Amino acid sequence: MTVTPIPTRRRLGKGLRSLIGEQDAPQPVFPNDCIQRTLAVDELHASQLNPRQEFREDDLTELAGSIRQRGLIQPLIVREHENGGYEIVAGERRWRAAQRAGIHMIPAIIRNLSDQEVLEIAIIENVQRSDLNAIEEATGYSVLIERFNYTQDKLSEVIGKSRSHLANTLRLLKLPPMVQSMVRKNQLTAGHARALIGRKDSEILAHRIIEEDLTVRDVEALVQRSEQAKEQSAIRRNKEKDADTRAFEQDLTEVLGLKVEVKRGSGESGLLAIKYANFEQLEYIRERLCGKVD
Repeated sequence: MTVTPIPTRRRLGKGLRSLIGEQDAPQPVFPNDCIQRTLAVDELHASQLNPRQEFREDDLTELAGSIRQRGLIQPLIVREHENGGYEIVAGERRWRAAQRAGIHMIPAIIRNLSDQEVLEIAIIENVQRSDLNAIEEATGYSVLIERFNYTQDKLSEVIGKSRSHLANTLRLLKLPPMVQSMVRKNQLTAGHARALIGRKDSEILAHRIIEEDLTVRDVEALVQRSEQAKEQSAIRRNKEKDADTRAFEQDLTEVLGLKVEVKRGSGESGLLAIKYANFEQLEYIRERLCGKVD
């Protein structure tokens, strides 16, 4: 067992290609806590912190064929497992493919890592390789934010992605589980999924996207037409209101200086909506309702 001393990197997100031993990084740079060994495949265990959950059969078969011919070029990154053996931090796909290829010994880099560092490395490796589907990526980001108290700005710096990319990816977790499952299975792209966020008919539209093989632009146009239809329907309903309801709306609109709309429900129930354009107007409404403004 040999310890390889090397310079310490400034932050985890830098130089990951060297850390995982990419072929285009001829002189890998590893942190000081690394131990390089060859481990038996049955000593290794998949990590529960790995955001990647989907492993496509055709990808594993292709990689197994490559490993069978050329061997496993890139070492796995692992840490000691509390129950014995080693937990895979980066390289689970290679580990799975190596077993299919009949490889019994695997090169590995053993590191002393915290749960937070394990999740960081797993996410960064997979994101840089484009191995994660959008839901897996979003789930990994969410765990770092909720479990390890990351801000979106800090996480953006660590993973090397823009804050807008981070925010848009996290929004995918608002989709219904069925739609998320379609993204996990690569039946829907992230672009398709983003167009469905916040829609009550998202599951219906998701099935339609798959059945009709719609492009992202097709879906965006479909959603836009649907929104326009809703607006036209609302306009028609408003025209159908009786004179007393319209007069009530007009009186409140004049008093508040904001658009007021009465939406009828079943029986005598309904909804009173006050539209505001910014937070100042929202604060004004609160003060009026609380009696703080004459």
